[in-house]
Amino acid sequence: MPASTTLSVAPPLDGEHARGVRGVRVTWNYTLGSIVFFYIVLNAVVILNMLAIFGASGSLLDGLLVALSLVAAAAQIRGCWFLRTERGRGIPSTLWVIALVAPAAAVWVIGLFRPEVGFLAAVPLWMAVCVAAPLFSRRRLWSLLAGGLAISIAHPFVAAALLGGPVNPGVTGDFWLVIFYSLLLPLMVLSGLWWWDVVVTLDRLRTSAAALAVAEERLRFASDLHDIQGHHLQVIALKSELAERMLAIDPEAAREHIHETRMIAKQAMEETRSLVAGYREVELGDELENAREVLTAAGAACELVVGQMPANADARRVLGLVVREATTNILRHSEATQVSIRLDATDNESTLKISNDAVQSGVSSSGTPGSGLAGLRDRVAALEGELVAAVDPSGERFELSVRIPARAGVKA
Repeated sequence: MPASTTLSVAPPLDGEHARGVRGVRVTWNYTLGSIVFFYIVLNAVVILNMLAIFGASGSLLDGLLVALSLVAAAAQIRGCWFLRTERGRGIPSTLWVIALVAPAAAVWVIGLFRPEVGFLAAVPLWMAVCVAAPLFSRRRLWSLLAGGLAISIAHPFVAAALLGGPVNPGVTGDFWLVIFYSLLLPLMVLSGLWWWDVVVTLDRLRTSAAALAVAEERLRFASDLHDIQGHHLQVIALKSELAERMLAIDPEAAREHIHETRMIAKQAMEETRSLVAGYREVELGDELENAREVLTAAGAACELVVGQMPANADARRVLGLVVREATTNILRHSEATQVSIRLDATDNESTLKISNDAVQSGVSSSGTPGSGLAGLRDRVAALEGELVAAVDPSGERFELSVRIPARAGVKA
């Protein structure tokens, strides 16, 4: 890495939805809340208008319309929860079909004989169709929406035909408001569910990418191990076979083959240990880049500023462990949107500072998130260094700082 490098990465556009399972759950809660809110508002407008009509007329039919509309609204709002798990499978049971359709259909029928209610009587059935249609396949979805819209539009015309009067959409002052929100309802529901599907797909791809990375690393390690062990084991087998054949003919030659076999086995063991050590070795540069990528994927704007890298190998190893642990703690113990990682080294010391915002309330100013930092303090202290972790007085930002002397050595 160059002597002075500054990397500043902005968070991805959908970073707030990329916090693993937690982010997916939050996205669904937001989507469901938006749909439910829309249903509550539209039902409230319809029911309040019906209450006003009932208050003016005192008719039992108008009172029954209010009661049935309340039941229909409750069934519609509860039915929104099925949009996550039952889409494409249809309504879960016959009872839910009755709960969604029966009260709304009753309002539609009774409203035919109450011209004062007008088009308001058709809205509950249209809303029930809008929440039920996404539960079916795409082909049936559009058929249900088209049928529900046709039945809703037909209501005032059927009422006029039955009563022998002109078509009366109703006398409520909220006519255009209800019409507008009713027509907007399926668009709102379907667009919310489309966005939810996008987030689920992205999360699934992110999980698959992580699993693929692990699989690739395992294959790389297996390939390296095979290259080392395969050659040595083949030579050991050959030398052992020669020693066995020469044992009765030329014991001295057999002894030499046995000696070579032992040396090859020792070499294979040393190379295997070296491979495993290299596999486990913590590279500071890699850890810094990994931290930046992981935090950015989690939705945080990560600023990585790297000056001079420490010359001491032990210092680089310990600082790499600190970066790894700090990144884990940020993901576990905060909702960070801004993270800063700064590393620099001089002739006297190496310094590392990691800070983030959005500290969770469970992290006290006197403590540190993550018990792993306790072990890191011991490692830093072994290099005659110091690790300090604290929340600022405002409680909004957490900072971890490490200082290691340049010529420090590991204590015995």
